[in-house]
Amino acid sequence: MTRTIEYLVDETDGGLRVEQFLRRRGYSCQNLTEIKRMPGSVLVNGIHYYMRQKLAAGDRLRVCICETECSGKIPPVKLPLDIVYEDEDIIVINKPAGMPIHPSLNNYTNSMANALAWYYQEQGKPFIFRCCNRLDRDTSGLTVVAKHLVSGSILSDMVRRHIIRREYLAIVRGHVLPQSGTIDAPLARKPGTIIERTVDFEHGETAVTHYRVVDERNGHSLISLRLETGRTHQIRIHMKHLGYPLIGDYLYNPDMEYMDRQALHSHRLAFTHPITGDAMEFTAPLPEDMSAVLQCGRQNISGDFPAVFEQ
Repeated sequence: MTRTIEYLVDETDGGLRVEQFLRRRGYSCQNLTEIKRMPGSVLVNGIHYYMRQKLAAGDRLRVCICETECSGKIPPVKLPLDIVYEDEDIIVINKPAGMPIHPSLNNYTNSMANALAWYYQEQGKPFIFRCCNRLDRDTSGLTVVAKHLVSGSILSDMVRRHIIRREYLAIVRGHVLPQSGTIDAPLARKPGTIIERTVDFEHGETAVTHYRVVDERNGHSLISLRLETGRTHQIRIHMKHLGYPLIGDYLYNPDMEYMDRQALHSHRLAFTHPITGDAMEFTAPLPEDMSAVLQCGRQNISGDFPAVFEQ
């Protein structure tokens, strides 16, 4: 993938070395090391600069990213791909339930990564898969993929610092009480299994989920959830811990009367664009299988983040 990023150096950044300027904009040390190896990668006013050379106010800095390698273990496969947004730095996808994010032993050719590899192969572009918010195979909804090493590094850092706002929708049986709140329960691997997790107040890692009920229909509740942390199976385990496990969850609540996958959907993503700094927000409507459980009726799921979800 080839990407040229231009910056105008202002008074506050005058006197900084190139590497200092770029580090302030989120470039990692590894990014800088890789960029230095690329031909013609750093130009200031059209002249090649080294990372330790100083900038002056009014300089025009151009960073040329040129990645020629591809993810070798991801075969391109023509699969449906619901692209919500795309620019030179990121691509936001509404992933269907049943599609893994990346290839694995039993899902080598049916993942979202395979579909993206095909998408870029058709454009004649190299492809390195950098998914920033991974979803379980049977969780539907929004995920963001970085298109080059710099946007990938910055987005990954945002995930680590919990500044990408993620809102999910889930369905559980019954009338949930209290109707909103925070679940603060540490999670750890369940003994005897490499897949399942469990609440473990002694050895678990911190996990915090905020939730609220947004609708009740057909004996079920539609729950909106925001993650402060991103532990494996966090929402699924936290809702079970609360006493309201997700329907259709074969691991934690095999209630398959209405659904044959966990009723969980990544509904909204909000974050600062890794390169431009613009505020970005995307939503994906509730998928048909979840809507059917509620008999096609739902309310209050497309407005602003409620106060309890503000960061």
